[in-house]
Amino acid sequence: MNKPFYLLVAILMLALSSYGARANSNVGYFGFEPDIITNYIGQSNKKLGYVRVTVDLMLDDVSNISVVEHHTPLLRDAIVQILSKEPEETIKSLTGREEIRRRCSDRLKNLLKEETGEEIIRDVLFTKYLYH
Repeated sequence: MNKPFYLLVAILMLALSSYGARANSNVGYFGFEPDIITNYIGQSNKKLGYVRVTVDLMLDDVSNISVVEHHTPLLRDAIVQILSKEPEETIKSLTGREEIRRRCSDRLKNLLKEETGEEIIRDVLFTKYLYH
């Protein structure tokens, strides 16, 4: 691949993102503070690793930020539960990371649906993902 191709892709992504921002002007974002940090099981049961994730929620409506803030302990616990049960191979692989993100997304959407009766979360984003 050459530079013009990457430039074209970047321009198209910028154009699409600006279109999406206008089309969905009520979309809001909520970031968990501080980052979520938890242990995971290493390859040998005697070795623990840790993963640190910055999680942002894309919300269907910016007005739901206060609802998410109210339920932050429940949502944070769900993410920690998912991450802490993952084996090292899943934590460290790109496909595993995406699988974990999807699992977190499904779980958080279901939890808020149970608590509020509404679909609030559009997507879950991992904006930083570090492991050791």
